[in-house]
Amino acid sequence: MNETADRVLGGCRIAVLLATAVIQVGLSLVRLDGTASRVAFTTLAAVLVVAAWWVLRWKPVPWPVALPGAVVVLAASATATWALPPDRLFGDGDWASGLAGWHLLVLLLDRPTLAMAALVFQMTLTFLRQGAAPTDRGEIGSAVIVGLSVLAFQAATLTLIRVVNRRAGEAAEASAERDRQAHRKALAEQREADQRSRFAGQLGATLPLLAGLADRTLDPRDEIVRQRCTLAATQLRRLFAENDDVPDPLVHEVSACVDLAERRGVTVTLAVSGEPAPVPTGIRRELTGPLMIALVAARSQARVSVLRTGDEIRVAAITDGEPGATANGSGAVDVEWHALGERSWMEAKWRSRPN
Repeated sequence: MNETADRVLGGCRIAVLLATAVIQVGLSLVRLDGTASRVAFTTLAAVLVVAAWWVLRWKPVPWPVALPGAVVVLAASATATWALPPDRLFGDGDWASGLAGWHLLVLLLDRPTLAMAALVFQMTLTFLRQGAAPTDRGEIGSAVIVGLSVLAFQAATLTLIRVVNRRAGEAAEASAERDRQAHRKALAEQREADQRSRFAGQLGATLPLLAGLADRTLDPRDEIVRQRCTLAATQLRRLFAENDDVPDPLVHEVSACVDLAERRGVTVTLAVSGEPAPVPTGIRRELTGPLMIALVAARSQARVSVLRTGDEIRVAAITDGEPGATANGSGAVDVEWHALGERSWMEAKWRSRPN
């Protein structure tokens, strides 16, 4: 949103700058009369050139330049205005009263409140000059009407630019929100497709086991068959947990594995240390995969720990079952198995920033 609004506001700055330059050269240069008028004209031209250094590069005039520049513009306008007789104000010879306001807009367009205050102050100086000398009331009334018309037009220009800038920002934000929604929808569809693929893969691995139990080629009393069934149930339970929206997905999936082990009578203690850290879904699968094997092999007891320190995450288990395989899948997660007497120790380790 900010980038689009900045581009629109930058274009408005350039438009006001070019309009001011055209007014000064095309309409004011031929109306100079006297030394004070020429000095004021040259000063305003110099301010415009300085401001153009930033405006033409699509940047606002910085505070240290804009504020002193506004003071210089007000002084130049007052010099040119007070050099004129009161009866010539807002006439053919009074080029400064209207022109100075455009210079103030060039300098203060990004600061609308200050710009409006400067416009009012500049026109007030002109009105003070009008009232400083005896003048016919009709002339004063006409001058006030002309001055207020100039002020109203410049103020309307300032307001219109701010409205256009705000609408551009709102349109950009709406477009960005549509893009974000489309992106979220695409991600959700991708996650759903991945989930279906994983379920299909898991069911594909489970169906032969179910078929074997159904046609009695597999004996449910066999220890190996029971372990296969337990592993398949744990894998499905972890797969369901993977799709849950929780603050700490890794611990949630580890807890799902622990829950099924406890349901079949294994006493499991779970210890978690360290703050939650983002872990990719694939890495979580590799961290919990060896844990499932260790818990399925456990006969009566298991101790599970999740340790998170800096950029390293470890999932470990000590059980009274047999050690599993030492090899791991993709190599992103290091898995170790060791026999500790009648117990086995497993550790899966992942570093978010590999050495």
